[in-house]
Amino acid sequence: MRITSRFTIAAHIIMCVSYFEDKAAVTSSFLAGSIGANPVIVRTLMGQLKEAGIISISQGKTGIALARPLNKITFYDIYKALGCVDEGGLFRFHESPNPKCPVGRNIHRAMDGFLADIQSSFEERMKSITAEDLFLRTESAISEESEKS
Repeated sequence: MRITSRFTIAAHIIMCVSYFEDKAAVTSSFLAGSIGANPVIVRTLMGQLKEAGIISISQGKTGIALARPLNKITFYDIYKALGCVDEGGLFRFHESPNPKCPVGRNIHRAMDGFLADIQSSFEERMKSITAEDLFLRTESAISEESEKS
């Protein structure tokens, strides 16, 4: 099980938008340079974040801005905005268990409740972490780095 890098790239976008809001015009090219990703990927994710009401995008010097405060953006919001997991959920079952085997016939049903609980716990935890929490850790890491220099 793995959530694609789209999630961490989107979080990176949000951090850059917030960190550089008064320091530089944040554009897709600027973000692609910070992230080390193709600008097309960055623009695609920006579109998804915009559609979810997380960022706003304007043409010209102002570039990208947050559409709501950092403390009102959760990891879950980002996760859902990007469609990191489809309606099938986090876990996938192998498609052809042997119906003649008692385990094969019943494994899916036996595991469903456990897996639903795990996904629910995962998503609830994501709802408790905000972009502000991440921003504070990012600022702290930047400060520690500059103290070492």
